Amino acid sequence: MGFYTGTEPTNNRPTGVVMLLLAVFWFKVSAQEDTTAIVNYTDKIIIKANIDTRTDAFFYRNKEEDTRLHLKPNNRYRLFLSLDYEFIGVSVGFVPRFLGANSDENLKGESSFTEYQFRFFLGRWVQGLNYSKVSGYYVRNTKDFAPNWIEGSNPYIQFNNLFSKVYGMSTSYVFNPNFSYRNIVYQNEWQKISSGSLIGSLYYDYNIFDLNEVDVINREKFFNVRLAPTYYYTFVLHDNWFLSANLHPSLGLRFSKTESGVKDNLEIENNTYVTRRLGGGINLGYSSKKIIYGLNVNFSADWYNEDDASTTENDQFYGILYFGYRFDPPKALDKIFHSNKY
Repeated sequence: MGFYTGTEPTNNRPTGVVMLLLAVFWFKVSAQEDTTAIVNYTDKIIIKANIDTRTDAFFYRNKEEDTRLHLKPNNRYRLFLSLDYEFIGVSVGFVPRFLGANSDENLKGESSFTEYQFRFFLGRWVQGLNYSKVSGYYVRNTKDFAPNWIEGSNPYIQFNNLFSKVYGMSTSYVFNPNFSYRNIVYQNEWQKISSGSLIGSLYYDYNIFDLNEVDVINREKFFNVRLAPTYYYTFVLHDNWFLSANLHPSLGLRFSKTESGVKDNLEIENNTYVTRRLGGGINLGYSSKKIIYGLNVNFSADWYNEDDASTTENDQFYGILYFGYRFDPPKALDKIFHSNKY
């Protein structure tokens, strides 16, 4: 707008100084509106239950010999119970009996699953720690090794002592400050405006895969490290409903140590592999001030080449159903985290 040069009193039209003040005011209001793009519920205790269909299966294939081995635990569903408050979260996972744990034990054997997860939120950084153990596997493709085997009548080939352990950590950073990663993964925030973000994650874990036999040693110990750039986008469908999608390719290294034989005559082999992964998913969720629930559908494909002929894969397609509740913390707990209020 230009300067006024007529005879009308100048206080009836905005001057350049007033326009500048209005611009500053508009900028401040806009900044305040950006901060309300995310509603924070970290001052509430959030308890949540997840039921998922994911299994820790392994698929080994040799192209030259035209053989394959599909190992799978006898677990149909897994249950996770979670608690989040302020910047800390913890989850415990197991397979309960009422969800059909170890179905068909007489055919597939008995399996067990346990997992503990811890997470810490530091601004746009998320640090995770986890420990998991799965024991008891059966050979899904038993018929390839026993041609006369009849499904439903004969037991599968079983490795009841075989177990896998994982000691893992992850570090993630959310690049867009107006995108809520915690809304779609941990449900302790709410995304009010449709938005997306690139999230960079570094995963590093130590694994043990052990046949656990008395006289024979056959185990692999390996350390994985991989970098995973993930893109998330959340569509806000309604005041309380959202739809989120993500895609995450990753590339990493596996440092492996294989031990086989007997104690007095043990063969040790060290190898380094390039690992690849592609995953993604869709999440439809509901969130109010107290109630949260939703459904996730995910896929992941992990693979690496042991040599020119052998490939190890872990492909999965699974769903997650979750339900949670938010409530005020006890005053004693609130006082510990917010002593300045008292």
